[in-house]
Amino acid sequence: MRRFWRLLGIGFGLIVAVVIVAFLWFRTPDTDPKAMRAKYAPAPSQFVDLGGGLTLHVRDTGPRDAPVLMLLHGSNASLHTWEPWAQRLQGAYRVIRFDFPGHGLTGPSPSHAYGPRAFADVVERLRLKLKLAKFVLAGNSMGGSVAWHYALWHPERVRALVLVDASGQPEPKGARLPFAFRVARTPVLREIAAEITPRAFIAGSLPDAFYDRSLVTPAMIDRYWELLRYPGNRTATLERFAGTSDPATPARLHALAMPVLILWGANDSLIPASSAKWFGRQIPDARTIIYPRTGHVPMEERAEQSAADLAAFLHERLGLPPVAR
Repeated sequence: MRRFWRLLGIGFGLIVAVVIVAFLWFRTPDTDPKAMRAKYAPAPSQFVDLGGGLTLHVRDTGPRDAPVLMLLHGSNASLHTWEPWAQRLQGAYRVIRFDFPGHGLTGPSPSHAYGPRAFADVVERLRLKLKLAKFVLAGNSMGGSVAWHYALWHPERVRALVLVDASGQPEPKGARLPFAFRVARTPVLREIAAEITPRAFIAGSLPDAFYDRSLVTPAMIDRYWELLRYPGNRTATLERFAGTSDPATPARLHALAMPVLILWGANDSLIPASSAKWFGRQIPDARTIIYPRTGHVPMEERAEQSAADLAAFLHERLGLPPVAR
């Protein structure tokens, strides 16, 4: 019996040793902040101190006296997702985009708050810091949810609202819960995910956001992978995914009194185009455009057309520039 327990102890020790070696072998360390800033924050990037230990990675381009367009990125993305729009619109608009806490080069939130109210508060703090009176607010996916929340809480600040494949509809039919959400809600797995994030994980999941998967380049995969591993971002992502949602209701959306433009990819596999129609039915003053052969990020996949549609909508409804200035 003593021999049995000794062998069992040896066997358990070997298993532990194998697990430790495997963990060390597959572990993907955090990226170096200095190297990431050099690579992903050239001019016109800046870092804006909002106080309380929070400093945002921001790009603020276009004429200072032009109408302001603020752009909110989606889950696990960064301000870079808006570059196609910025390049097309910053001649006529002051275009502001930034990395949310727990994303990109902003890093984790000092308060560990990652819900819509906390993110809407970040938008308001940035507005105050930049001394903005009113602006057009656009958001994609998670950023779309933050945008309509902000518009409900600060309607006097939002000239028009733009929802791009926005989250918010409660349990839309056909929506897929991302694998990362399931991992975040599973004990042990989430602790492993905070340390082991192979590039193949990004390479296998990022193409789901596009209809034309050839648009997902090795450089884009590297950017998502490296910024996810920016110190604190992986833990922040898991904390955010494990949190509770705050979905829209018809009554809440009906309170949106500003002009609303809804842009959507017909082939969005993450939030189906049926959500675009649902939002359109609930919001009193909404126009909906659905792009064929387009996935979750029309501002990247249909940059020219979606930017032109936005400018035309703002020109028609608010008298803002049709783009050229």
